[in-house]
Amino acid sequence: MNWLVEPFAMGFMRRALAGCIALSVAGPPLGVFLVLRRLSLSADVLQHGILPGVAIGAAIGGATLWVMGLGGFFAGLLVALLGGALARATAGREDSQLAGVYLIALALGVAIISQTRGVDLTHVLFGSVLGVTDEALFLMAGVASVALIGLAVIWRPLVLESFDPLFLRALGGHGAWWHLGFMALVVLCVVGGFSALGTLMSLGLIILPAVAARHWAAELAGQIRASVALALAASWLGLMLAYHVDLPAGPAIVLTAGGLWVASLLAGSRDSLRARLRRPHFSG
Repeated sequence: MNWLVEPFAMGFMRRALAGCIALSVAGPPLGVFLVLRRLSLSADVLQHGILPGVAIGAAIGGATLWVMGLGGFFAGLLVALLGGALARATAGREDSQLAGVYLIALALGVAIISQTRGVDLTHVLFGSVLGVTDEALFLMAGVASVALIGLAVIWRPLVLESFDPLFLRALGGHGAWWHLGFMALVVLCVVGGFSALGTLMSLGLIILPAVAARHWAAELAGQIRASVALALAASWLGLMLAYHVDLPAGPAIVLTAGGLWVASLLAGSRDSLRARLRRPHFSG
């Protein structure tokens, strides 16, 4: 019991856990839709695309978290809009256009940060979970609240657009607008997590639990519940691992989420290795 409780006797560990709980509640439901819509790698593009905005925000407002977060949000939204616009204008695939845009954005962000005094590039890229301040905690909690409310607002058309876009179009729905709103929520969650997990790993708590949840539930609601539970477990276990084994907290959390995904892949109740081995084999 002491081994489980001791790390959270300190204030900075409690703040880190509270921030990760906020991200774990808001991010994985979006991750389930990303996996469902086959946009997991496109979300990785948005994760890197926020860097120029974070860098410009740091250059303007110093290391002010809210200014960097606002800049990152607008930069990520611009990358999503630009990738989609280029795909429609050139009749190319959206993922290839996004890849080109994000590589330019990533290089631009690193270049700006390297020329900005007082901003640590390592901190921006990899975050500092154990250095979560009250300001960062309020940012993560606010982002999580807005993301959950936003997802609730667009839930029905988003589900329709994910499963049957032709039916939504027949009802007069504009799928492109719901898609844009959904991507804006993803960018918002990525921005909320960058202060703790960095721009390179903030997607870990969004995607990995969502991928793992597909091995525990078939229906959408069940996958969302499973993804949130897995993300909460990864946050708790990752922070304990970081404390007891002396590892960087951000990578420890993402590695724990990856371990839960591997365990789900091997022993989950559906579409796992165990489930496939237990299927009866019929010989002709």
